[in-house]
Amino acid sequence: MFTFNYQPPKIIAEIGCNHMGNFDIALELIRLAKECGADYAKFQKRNPRESLSADQYAAPHPEPWQSYGDSYGQHREFLEFSLEQHTELQAYAKSIGIGYTASVWDMTSAQELISLQPEFIKVPSACNNQTNILTLLRDGYSGDVHVSVGMTTTEETDSIIQLFEETGQAKNRLVLYSCTSGYPIKFHEICLLEIQKLYQLYGYRVKEIGFSGHHLGIAADIAAYTLGARWIERHFTKDRTWKGTDHAASLEIPGLQKLVRDLHHMHEALQYKSEEILPVEAIQRTKLKSGKQ
Repeated sequence: MFTFNYQPPKIIAEIGCNHMGNFDIALELIRLAKECGADYAKFQKRNPRESLSADQYAAPHPEPWQSYGDSYGQHREFLEFSLEQHTELQAYAKSIGIGYTASVWDMTSAQELISLQPEFIKVPSACNNQTNILTLLRDGYSGDVHVSVGMTTTEETDSIIQLFEETGQAKNRLVLYSCTSGYPIKFHEICLLEIQKLYQLYGYRVKEIGFSGHHLGIAADIAAYTLGARWIERHFTKDRTWKGTDHAASLEIPGLQKLVRDLHHMHEALQYKSEEILPVEAIQRTKLKSGKQ
Protein backbone atom coordinates (compact mmCIF):
# COMPACT_ATOMS: atom_id res chain seq x y z
CA MET A 1 0.00 0.00 0.00
CA PHE A 2 1.27 3.48 -0.87
CA THR A 3 2.35 5.55 2.13
CA PHE A 4 3.03 9.27 2.19
CA ASN A 5 4.23 12.03 4.48
CA TYR A 6 1.79 14.83 5.17
CA GLN A 7 3.31 17.92 3.60
CA PRO A 8 1.78 21.37 4.20
CA PRO A 9 -1.33 21.83 2.04
CA LYS A 10 -1.15 23.91 -1.11
CA ILE A 11 -4.41 25.83 -1.55
CA ILE A 12 -5.57 27.14 -4.91
CA ALA A 13 -8.30 29.77 -5.16
CA GLU A 14 -9.83 29.02 -8.55
CA ILE A 15 -11.08 32.39 -9.72
CA GLY A 16 -11.67 31.00 -13.19
CA CYS A 17 -14.31 33.17 -14.85
CA ASN A 18 -15.88 34.42 -11.63
CA HIS A 19 -14.55 37.89 -12.47
CA MET A 20 -17.47 38.15 -14.96
CA GLY A 21 -15.17 39.68 -17.57
CA ASN A 22 -14.33 42.63 -15.31
CA PHE A 23 -10.57 43.13 -14.95
CA ASP A 24 -10.88 45.17 -11.77
CA ILE A 25 -12.90 42.38 -10.14
CA ALA A 26 -10.20 39.92 -11.21
CA LEU A 27 -7.57 42.02 -9.44
CA GLU A 28 -9.76 42.30 -6.37
CA LEU A 29 -10.29 38.53 -6.24
CA ILE A 30 -6.52 37.98 -6.35
CA ARG A 31 -6.13 40.34 -3.40
CA LEU A 32 -8.94 38.68 -1.47
CA ALA A 33 -7.51 35.21 -2.15
CA LYS A 34 -4.18 36.40 -0.74
CA GLU A 35 -5.87 37.90 2.32
CA CYS A 36 -7.69 34.60 2.90
CA GLY A 37 -4.33 32.79 2.94
CA ALA A 38 -4.49 30.92 -0.38
CA ASP A 39 -1.20 29.99 -2.02
CA TYR A 40 -2.31 30.52 -5.63
CA ALA A 41 -4.90 32.51 -7.56
CA LYS A 42 -5.91 30.58 -10.67
CA PHE A 43 -7.68 31.69 -13.83
CA GLN A 44 -8.72 30.12 -17.14
CA LYS A 45 -7.29 30.86 -20.60
CA ARG A 46 -9.30 30.03 -23.71
CA ASN A 47 -9.42 30.90 -27.37
CA PRO A 48 -13.15 30.28 -27.96
CA ARG A 49 -12.82 30.09 -31.76
CA GLU A 50 -10.28 27.31 -31.28
CA SER A 51 -11.64 25.48 -28.26
CA LEU A 52 -15.24 25.35 -29.56
CA SER A 53 -16.60 23.84 -32.75
CA ALA A 54 -18.55 26.15 -35.04
CA ASP A 55 -21.80 24.60 -33.84
CA GLN A 56 -20.83 24.98 -30.18
CA TYR A 57 -19.80 28.59 -30.75
CA ALA A 58 -23.11 29.47 -32.42
CA ALA A 59 -25.33 27.54 -30.02
CA PRO A 60 -27.18 29.35 -27.22
CA HIS A 61 -25.81 29.10 -23.71
CA PRO A 62 -27.37 26.05 -21.99
CA GLU A 63 -28.45 28.35 -19.16
CA PRO A 64 -29.41 31.57 -21.01
CA TRP A 65 -29.96 33.61 -17.83
CA GLN A 66 -26.26 33.05 -16.99
CA SER A 67 -24.98 34.11 -20.41
CA TYR A 68 -22.95 37.20 -21.29
CA GLY A 69 -23.63 36.88 -25.03
CA ASP A 70 -26.21 35.88 -27.61
CA SER A 71 -24.36 32.60 -28.26
CA TYR A 72 -22.18 30.38 -26.12
CA GLY A 73 -19.14 31.50 -28.11
CA GLN A 74 -19.91 35.17 -27.53
CA HIS A 75 -20.43 34.38 -23.85
CA ARG A 76 -16.96 32.85 -23.67
CA GLU A 77 -15.41 35.76 -25.60
CA PHE A 78 -16.89 38.23 -23.11
CA LEU A 79 -15.28 36.41 -20.19
CA GLU A 80 -11.85 36.10 -21.81
CA PHE A 81 -8.81 38.21 -20.92
CA SER A 82 -5.97 38.91 -23.36
CA LEU A 83 -2.41 37.71 -22.85
CA GLU A 84 -1.48 41.27 -21.89
CA GLN A 85 -4.15 41.27 -19.19
CA HIS A 86 -2.96 37.91 -17.89
CA THR A 87 0.54 39.36 -17.75
CA GLU A 88 -0.84 42.16 -15.57
CA LEU A 89 -2.68 39.67 -13.35
CA GLN A 90 0.50 37.67 -12.88
CA ALA A 91 2.52 40.79 -12.06
CA TYR A 92 -0.08 41.95 -9.53
CA ALA A 93 -0.20 38.53 -7.88
CA LYS A 94 3.59 38.51 -7.59
CA SER A 95 3.59 42.02 -6.11
CA ILE A 96 1.35 40.95 -3.22
CA GLY A 97 2.93 37.55 -2.65
CA ILE A 98 0.52 35.00 -4.11
CA GLY A 99 1.16 32.61 -6.99
CA TYR A 100 -0.56 33.04 -10.36
CA THR A 101 -1.56 30.31 -12.78
CA ALA A 102 -4.35 29.28 -15.14
CA SER A 103 -6.03 26.34 -16.82
CA VAL A 104 -5.56 26.12 -20.60
CA TRP A 105 -8.27 24.92 -22.95
CA ASP A 106 -6.54 24.93 -26.35
CA MET A 107 -3.11 25.05 -28.01
CA THR A 108 -3.04 28.82 -28.46
CA SER A 109 -3.87 29.38 -24.80
CA ALA A 110 -1.24 26.84 -23.75
CA GLN A 111 1.40 28.59 -25.85
CA GLU A 112 0.43 31.97 -24.42
CA LEU A 113 0.55 30.77 -20.83
CA ILE A 114 3.89 29.05 -21.38
CA SER A 115 5.27 32.47 -22.33
CA LEU A 116 4.38 33.68 -18.81
CA GLN A 117 6.27 30.76 -17.18
CA PRO A 118 4.06 30.28 -14.11
CA GLU A 119 5.14 27.69 -11.55
CA PHE A 120 2.60 25.24 -12.94
CA ILE A 121 -0.09 25.08 -15.62
CA LYS A 122 -3.38 23.21 -15.22
CA VAL A 123 -5.15 21.07 -17.81
CA PRO A 124 -8.86 20.78 -16.95
CA SER A 125 -10.78 17.52 -17.08
CA ALA A 126 -12.47 18.68 -20.28
CA CYS A 127 -9.12 18.83 -22.12
CA ASN A 128 -7.07 16.04 -20.58
CA ASN A 129 -7.62 13.84 -23.66
CA GLN A 130 -6.04 16.43 -25.97
CA THR A 131 -2.63 14.90 -26.53
CA ASN A 132 -1.40 17.94 -28.45
CA ILE A 133 -1.85 20.19 -25.40
CA LEU A 134 -0.29 17.68 -23.03
CA THR A 135 2.66 17.10 -25.37
CA LEU A 136 3.25 20.84 -25.77
CA LEU A 137 3.30 21.30 -22.00
CA ARG A 138 5.56 18.28 -21.59
CA ASP A 139 8.11 19.30 -24.21
CA GLY A 140 7.80 23.08 -24.43
CA TYR A 141 7.45 24.10 -20.80
CA SER A 142 9.62 23.45 -17.75
CA GLY A 143 7.11 23.87 -14.90
CA ASP A 144 4.83 21.26 -13.39
CA VAL A 145 1.72 20.11 -15.23
CA HIS A 146 -1.42 19.64 -13.14
CA VAL A 147 -4.23 17.56 -14.65
CA SER A 148 -7.75 16.98 -13.34
CA VAL A 149 -9.21 13.55 -14.04
CA GLY A 150 -12.92 14.24 -13.71
CA MET A 151 -15.12 12.41 -16.27
CA THR A 152 -12.01 10.35 -17.17
CA THR A 153 -11.63 6.57 -17.30
CA THR A 154 -8.76 4.67 -15.70
CA GLU A 155 -7.50 3.80 -19.18
CA GLU A 156 -7.51 7.46 -20.19
CA THR A 157 -5.71 8.48 -16.99
CA ASP A 158 -3.08 5.84 -17.60
CA SER A 159 -2.55 7.22 -21.11
CA ILE A 160 -1.85 10.69 -19.66
CA ILE A 161 0.77 9.26 -17.34
CA GLN A 162 2.34 7.15 -20.08
CA LEU A 163 2.71 10.26 -22.26
CA PHE A 164 4.88 11.87 -19.57
CA GLU A 165 6.66 8.62 -18.80
CA GLU A 166 7.83 8.45 -22.42
CA THR A 167 10.30 11.21 -21.58
CA GLY A 168 10.79 10.28 -17.92
CA GLN A 169 8.86 13.30 -16.63
CA ALA A 170 5.76 11.89 -14.91
CA LYS A 171 7.36 11.34 -11.50
CA ASN A 172 8.94 14.81 -11.42
CA ARG A 173 6.35 17.03 -13.09
CA LEU A 174 2.89 15.50 -13.25
CA VAL A 175 0.23 16.15 -10.59
CA LEU A 176 -3.16 14.40 -10.82
CA TYR A 177 -6.34 15.78 -9.24
CA SER A 178 -9.28 13.69 -8.11
CA CYS A 179 -12.38 15.48 -9.37
CA THR A 180 -16.08 15.05 -10.10
CA SER A 181 -17.12 17.34 -12.94
CA GLY A 182 -20.37 18.98 -11.84
CA TYR A 183 -21.26 22.50 -10.66
CA PRO A 184 -22.14 22.02 -7.85
CA ILE A 185 -22.20 18.33 -6.92
CA LYS A 186 -23.93 16.47 -4.11
CA PHE A 187 -21.91 14.88 -1.34
CA HIS A 188 -22.45 11.32 -2.57
CA GLU A 189 -20.97 12.43 -5.90
CA ILE A 190 -17.66 13.68 -4.43
CA CYS A 191 -16.32 10.12 -4.16
CA LEU A 192 -13.37 10.99 -1.92
CA LEU A 193 -12.00 7.45 -1.96
CA GLU A 194 -10.95 8.10 -5.56
CA ILE A 195 -7.97 9.86 -3.93
CA GLN A 196 -6.90 6.54 -2.42
CA LYS A 197 -7.46 4.88 -5.77
CA LEU A 198 -5.15 7.39 -7.46
CA TYR A 199 -2.49 6.69 -4.85
CA GLN A 200 -2.86 2.93 -5.21
CA LEU A 201 -2.68 3.03 -9.00
CA TYR A 202 -0.32 5.93 -9.63
CA GLY A 203 1.26 7.08 -6.36
CA TYR A 204 4.71 5.86 -7.42
CA ARG A 205 4.37 7.12 -10.98
CA VAL A 206 3.41 10.80 -10.55
CA LYS A 207 4.76 13.68 -8.49
CA GLU A 208 1.73 14.38 -6.30
CA ILE A 209 -2.03 13.94 -5.94
CA GLY A 210 -4.52 16.77 -5.51
CA PHE A 211 -8.25 17.35 -5.13
CA SER A 212 -10.41 19.74 -7.14
CA GLY A 213 -13.77 20.20 -5.45
CA HIS A 214 -17.07 21.49 -6.79
CA HIS A 215 -19.14 20.77 -3.69
CA LEU A 216 -20.68 22.85 -0.92
CA GLY A 217 -18.91 23.62 2.34
CA ILE A 218 -15.35 22.68 3.32
CA ALA A 219 -15.69 19.38 5.20
CA ALA A 220 -14.85 17.29 2.14
CA ASP A 221 -11.66 19.28 1.51
CA ILE A 222 -10.40 18.52 5.02
CA ALA A 223 -11.11 14.83 4.44
CA ALA A 224 -9.39 15.00 1.03
CA TYR A 225 -6.22 16.36 2.63
CA THR A 226 -6.37 13.66 5.31
CA LEU A 227 -6.60 11.08 2.52
CA GLY A 228 -3.39 12.46 1.05
CA ALA A 229 -4.37 15.23 -1.39
CA ARG A 230 -1.49 17.73 -1.20
CA TRP A 231 -3.18 20.26 -3.49
CA ILE A 232 -6.67 21.53 -2.65
CA GLU A 233 -8.40 23.57 -5.36
CA ARG A 234 -11.71 25.37 -4.79
CA HIS A 235 -13.58 27.88 -6.91
CA PHE A 236 -13.58 31.31 -5.26
CA THR A 237 -15.92 34.28 -5.59
CA LYS A 238 -16.85 37.41 -3.71
CA ASP A 239 -20.59 36.76 -4.05
CA ARG A 240 -22.19 33.39 -4.85
CA THR A 241 -25.28 35.17 -6.21
CA TRP A 242 -23.32 36.83 -9.03
CA LYS A 243 -24.11 35.93 -12.62
CA GLY A 244 -22.31 32.84 -13.92
CA THR A 245 -22.50 29.08 -13.55
CA ASP A 246 -19.42 28.61 -11.33
CA HIS A 247 -20.45 30.88 -8.46
CA ALA A 248 -22.81 28.31 -6.95
CA ALA A 249 -19.92 25.84 -6.53
CA SER A 250 -17.56 28.50 -5.14
CA LEU A 251 -16.45 29.57 -1.70
CA GLU A 252 -16.94 33.15 -0.57
CA ILE A 253 -14.40 34.96 1.61
CA PRO A 254 -15.43 33.43 4.99
CA GLY A 255 -15.45 29.94 3.45
CA LEU A 256 -11.96 30.27 1.96
CA GLN A 257 -10.63 31.75 5.21
CA LYS A 258 -11.98 28.79 7.18
CA LEU A 259 -10.69 26.30 4.61
CA VAL A 260 -7.16 27.69 4.82
CA ARG A 261 -7.31 27.76 8.62
CA ASP A 262 -8.63 24.23 8.97
CA LEU A 263 -6.26 22.69 6.43
CA HIS A 264 -3.25 24.13 8.22
CA HIS A 265 -4.65 22.95 11.57
CA MET A 266 -4.98 19.46 10.08
CA HIS A 267 -1.36 19.60 8.96
CA GLU A 268 -0.38 20.28 12.56
CA ALA A 269 -2.60 17.48 13.82
CA LEU A 270 -1.61 14.73 11.35
CA GLN A 271 1.42 13.35 13.18
CA TYR A 272 2.34 10.67 15.69
CA LYS A 273 3.08 11.47 19.30
CA SER A 274 6.73 12.45 19.69
CA GLU A 275 6.89 10.49 22.95
CA GLU A 276 4.62 8.02 24.72
CA ILE A 277 3.46 10.59 27.29
CA LEU A 278 3.30 14.14 25.94
CA PRO A 279 4.17 17.03 28.30
CA VAL A 280 0.55 18.18 28.18
CA GLU A 281 -0.46 14.70 29.35
CA ALA A 282 2.13 14.45 32.12
CA ILE A 283 0.25 16.92 34.29
CA GLN A 284 -3.01 15.02 33.83
CA ARG A 285 -1.26 11.71 34.42
CA THR A 286 0.05 12.89 37.77
CA LYS A 287 -3.35 14.28 38.68
CA LEU A 288 -5.61 11.51 37.40
CA LYS A 289 -3.47 8.36 37.46
CA SER A 290 -2.83 8.32 41.17
CA GLY A 291 -1.99 4.64 41.29
CA LYS A 292 -5.16 3.71 43.19
CA GLN A 293 -6.80 0.50 41.97
